[in-house]
Amino acid sequence: MSDPTAEDIAKHPLSPDEYKKICTLLDRKPNSCELAIFSAMWSEHCSYKSSRIHLKRFPTEGEHVIEGPGENAGVVDIGEGMVAVFKIESHNHPSYIEPYQGAATGVGGILRDIFTMGARPVALLNSLRFGPLDVPKNRYLLEHVVEGIAAYGNCMGVPTIGGEIYFHEVYSKNPLVNVFCLGIAKRSEIVTAKAGGVGNPVIYVGSKTGRDGIHGATMASAELTEAAEKRHTVQVGDPFTEKRLLEACLELFKSDAIVGIQDMGAAGLTSSSSEMADRGKTGLDIDLLKVPRREEGMIPEELMISESQERMLIVAKKGREAEVEKIFHKWDLDFSVIGVVTDDQMLRVREGDTIVAEIPVYALTSEAPVYERPIKPPKFQEIIQSLNVDLLQEPSSYSETLLTLLASPTLASKEWVYRQYDHMVQTNTVTGPGADAAVIRLKGSKRALAMTVDGNSTYCLLNPYYGGAITVAEAARNLVCVGALPIALSDCLNFANPEKPETMWHFSACIEGMVDACERFSIPVVSGNVSFYNEALDQGIYPTPVIGMVGLIKSLETPLTPGFKEAGEHIILIGETREEFGGTVYLKEIHSQERGYPPVLDFGKEKRVQDVVLKAAEAGILTAAHDCSEGGLALALADCCLLSEAGVGAIIKLQPQTIRMDGTLFSESQSRIVVTVKEEQLPALFTLIEEGSVPHTQLGVTGGNQLKIDLETQNKTIIQVPISKMRVAHSGGLKNYFEKSDSSA
Repeated sequence: MSDPTAEDIAKHPLSPDEYKKICTLLDRKPNSCELAIFSAMWSEHCSYKSSRIHLKRFPTEGEHVIEGPGENAGVVDIGEGMVAVFKIESHNHPSYIEPYQGAATGVGGILRDIFTMGARPVALLNSLRFGPLDVPKNRYLLEHVVEGIAAYGNCMGVPTIGGEIYFHEVYSKNPLVNVFCLGIAKRSEIVTAKAGGVGNPVIYVGSKTGRDGIHGATMASAELTEAAEKRHTVQVGDPFTEKRLLEACLELFKSDAIVGIQDMGAAGLTSSSSEMADRGKTGLDIDLLKVPRREEGMIPEELMISESQERMLIVAKKGREAEVEKIFHKWDLDFSVIGVVTDDQMLRVREGDTIVAEIPVYALTSEAPVYERPIKPPKFQEIIQSLNVDLLQEPSSYSETLLTLLASPTLASKEWVYRQYDHMVQTNTVTGPGADAAVIRLKGSKRALAMTVDGNSTYCLLNPYYGGAITVAEAARNLVCVGALPIALSDCLNFANPEKPETMWHFSACIEGMVDACERFSIPVVSGNVSFYNEALDQGIYPTPVIGMVGLIKSLETPLTPGFKEAGEHIILIGETREEFGGTVYLKEIHSQERGYPPVLDFGKEKRVQDVVLKAAEAGILTAAHDCSEGGLALALADCCLLSEAGVGAIIKLQPQTIRMDGTLFSESQSRIVVTVKEEQLPALFTLIEEGSVPHTQLGVTGGNQLKIDLETQNKTIIQVPISKMRVAHSGGLKNYFEKSDSSA
């Protein structure tokens, strides 16, 4: 093995100190193949070198947890011998460079993380962030990202049942594409990614290896530059091959022929081989000449770090190779025994008889650099937190203000997007896109699962502690609104350049808020992903932690949804409204400001509100429930009208106000849920409210075909808008951008 040239070293984003450490660990200089392996495994994307010390603060154990962080996905017990397997991950940079393939392979990668664990994927959700839609490039990105998500998920036969989309200037050069997947399995059939049993064969299955995705992990660990220059780093997906791979793997898992399996995701063969060996405290000896390939002349480092899709690495039991081969050939997939498990804890890579890389496994994993990056609040943090409410002029027409907010892309209907997804395939979907949380039935059981993805980057910018805490609280609140008990979460932490102290200040404070919320609500973190370097041209994104949370419905009778059901039901606000304008959609869309202090979260009050609503839901007291979040009370009430299948409106009579009217209507105070209840169930609900010691307000009743809000003491109508008019504004807010674009083309 020859020493690397200066040109070899320059190809890889390793610092001088990191290169010195590699030489020390090897007791020699690395060759070019070893440099590529270290560069991939020590990248931010694979090693979490800037985030690891912070991630250790998360609570990871709980009543339902079977597998926490460290495996391909988290596993939680959902009763009756069944488990849910889930994870959320990012594919941000690839989706800017090549939006269709970037998004499609993001879906493909998260699906493999789930079925690698032995679970059949049953649900997909996504969390997306783009720049303003009046910019053609942003419309192009959204259109093709959605197309990529739809094409891969639909071809795989896995429903996309929920998600969220936000629009903001800071995502114009760096959109975010976060994908969540959940699978179901028997608890006894969970498979892990450990390489064990000296002498056991190491088997490559799936698609052939090409040059697509080379340096993908290192690309995701740096700021975006010219997209065209990076196009070769984006993987190319084939959902039809992945569907065959899924079925082959699940068929294989029914036997006892394998010891461990891992997806060849980021860093490809490098990460799958070294991480499996690390978990099993073993070594691997692999021969690259046996790796199936679709391109000629590939050199060792290309084969080791290619991120070609739809590939798995398996450790099988010795003597069972033919059994495994038969299954994969049946599904028309490549199969090759490429190596063997050893006992020396070395990753040894050969080309026939020639050793091209020989690295201690621990050098790639536990010895990867860990940085405690400097932390410093942004220079203007106190300034952006200041807000003089007295300078905000109240709207002349609250009806028009409501319509403006309903039509804003962030709050507008996302039907144009989710109609492109098949959300009913597999016939498990009970509640699909548009509700507080999606719900799927568990066939053969009365139980059901609810899931949601949530995040609010503006809150995290203004106060990262409360922004992080609110992200957890709102996700839990959304689950409670469909009658589900929150049991665990997966996080996707999207931030700018970690080498900047301001980024790490946001990151650390967000995690602190998330940790406190998780502990207070007893919701452990079982899996996740960190995406740093979301920055282009020296402009970073806002801190954007996204939560994918799962809840358990113990007995699914009548699904609890946000739409009003029939006239004459009582509308109750559980929780308390305060004058909190900081970071609100109202402040940005109506007053063109993004500042102030975000809503304060009282953990105790939030938990009590959630407990009351969950008890009422489980007792069958409620007919509808919807949380107050972006847009405040007025938007929550409008949503309930718009989501009413019967077209039922609301007649609201507000009591004397101690705060401004726009605060009453559009404040985003936390810990609030709008519920409806029939007359005969009011006493039961009030008993639960009293026992829970939570504030509440009787807002009015359902009825009519409009949203009418009166200020009772002044005999004055504040808002009066027909549902039909709200629907036009709400449904066109996103769709109209693309209809205009199509007609002009």
